[in-house]
Amino acid sequence: MSLVKLSASALAITALCATAATARDEIRRVGSSTVFPYTQAVAEQFANNTGFPSPIVESTGTGGGMQIFCGGIGEQFADITGASRRMKPSEYQLCMDGGVTDITEARIGSDGLTIAVSRDNEFAWDMSLSEVYLALAAMVPVDGEWAENPYTTWNEINPDFPETEIEVLGPPPTSGTRDAFVELAMVAGCMDLDYVAQNHDEDWAEENCARMRTDGPFIEAGENDNLIVQRLQANSDAMGIFGYSFLFENQDTLKAVTIAGVEPTPDTIGDTYPISRPLYFYIKNAHRGVIPGFEEFLAEYMSEDALAPGGYLEERGLVPLSEERRAELRERVENGVAMEALN
Repeated sequence: MSLVKLSASALAITALCATAATARDEIRRVGSSTVFPYTQAVAEQFANNTGFPSPIVESTGTGGGMQIFCGGIGEQFADITGASRRMKPSEYQLCMDGGVTDITEARIGSDGLTIAVSRDNEFAWDMSLSEVYLALAAMVPVDGEWAENPYTTWNEINPDFPETEIEVLGPPPTSGTRDAFVELAMVAGCMDLDYVAQNHDEDWAEENCARMRTDGPFIEAGENDNLIVQRLQANSDAMGIFGYSFLFENQDTLKAVTIAGVEPTPDTIGDTYPISRPLYFYIKNAHRGVIPGFEEFLAEYMSEDALAPGGYLEERGLVPLSEERRAELRERVENGVAMEALN
């Protein structure tokens, strides 16, 4: 980043923080619960290597993180936000309206959205996306009509499934995991249904198939995915929806529900596994050169030790980018390349 750009950024943040005696000492990160464990790992490595205070890493959900991040420039606002989907045009505009006009977008790798169950559950779960949709959607086809979801047990979805109540814990509407799950699993599963394929198009499906049911079988479990893990460990009939890293870290007690015969693994995510997604974080460039250690933290995040195959983030479940894409990412972050307007 150029000296001119740094000076302008420093002036901007200093002006807005004029009432404070000093800038805050810790880097502050908000955002996605899925990206949280990766940023937390980088924060620990950064603190150990540099002696700077360990960054404050908060799990607020992707949507909640954008609200905080885009609120403004100054020490009361976060420096970086994680996202389990790309920033929306409305969020970009929110940042512009808040004076956060210089943002670098960093895609760090890929992740699989997993549906998991306790290893104490003895059934070999394999579902199609249409079966996922029929279990969790607010509206489904019933006797040739579009109606409220009547299904309460798994064997009503598929007679080969167990005769147990549908109980699936998942993220709230503020979560990027929820956004991605709706797009990649729910809408896609809805479009696979004969009723929808024969009578409607993709636009109709996006408008009518995105609502999760609220009558009990789908349970919003908040932004803390570790709580979902704990509830699955306590209830072998329940399922949970979260990012691959949480399944990866709990393989001793949890197992994946395969989707259309494909198990989520580092090899299948981003290839044959049908509910994969990119992961991002967003950098507030006005805070660079002002918040102590921020540049060093970003350098650690961009390091090959973190992002390359065999790096410590892959060990936590991140699916790495190619060498070429990692080099492009590193150059963009190091130079503070501002993202363009989103439409």
